[in-house]
Amino acid sequence: MGNARRELLGAGRLVLDVRGRPGPPPLRFETADGGRLLLRQDGRPLMLGRSVGTCCPDLHLHRLDGYRSPLPPPRAARQRSAVNWPHEYARRLEEATGTPLTDGRWELALRTGFPPGIWDEDFVREWPGGSLGLYCGGGWHGVVPLRPLSPPDSGRVKAYRRLVRERTIAPVLLWWVSFLDGWLLLDGHDRAVAALAEGRTPECVQLTRLPDADTLGRSAETVVQAHEYHMERLAARPPGPGVGRQRAALEKAHGDTLAELPYAVVPTGTHPLPGGAPAWDALAAAAVFQFPCD
Repeated sequence: MGNARRELLGAGRLVLDVRGRPGPPPLRFETADGGRLLLRQDGRPLMLGRSVGTCCPDLHLHRLDGYRSPLPPPRAARQRSAVNWPHEYARRLEEATGTPLTDGRWELALRTGFPPGIWDEDFVREWPGGSLGLYCGGGWHGVVPLRPLSPPDSGRVKAYRRLVRERTIAPVLLWWVSFLDGWLLLDGHDRAVAALAEGRTPECVQLTRLPDADTLGRSAETVVQAHEYHMERLAARPPGPGVGRQRAALEKAHGDTLAELPYAVVPTGTHPLPGGAPAWDALAAAAVFQFPCD
């Protein structure tokens, strides 16, 4: 499935530089006119979306059966052992099909804390529908499962709940999707349900896309030009202790910004939907996907 180089960023965090996977990834978003959105995996439609409204639009969803996790189910013994989960998931994703990985830099980072509301009111429990309020009140910022959630008292979830109480359960895998202002749940649906049933926030490994070399070069050039402009304006001022403090602050901010550029999250890519809006409408009709503007 191609080659990837790893950049270690400390405990629980790494960058996977993927090579040999050009073109659209197997798990990808496609778009068409009129706010139409489609998530596809290996050619199979998985999720239809349509934006409704103008001032504060909602994205209405309809998900379809057929999603396949790119990771094999973790064995209980493996979960109870000492595992660096970002490294484990990176290796699994390198070997898997049906993932969002394509050529470029991807970060996998362990995440154990979330702002309030992510895993309760903004966790889309209903199936197959759902509605995301994307642009009002600071955005949506929630989690979309890609298959129906199991009941908290199902056998598999009960087994995972024991691991939650032991604090040995494997983290779920989330993919940050910028235009949703939230995450897709790629792996660990039952583990997420188990953690929530035990009153805990699921531990996660977050997959995000980072800038490539060309994007980094353009961003760095912009940052350097802005810094030079501010330094020139500062040099034109009369000397004094305040100028020296401002110069030191500008230099520090400039260095910090350049250091953070390689790890800034970039917008999630989309691809044109073959057949455009008519193809999307045909899929929506077959799925009996209706939304308020119908």
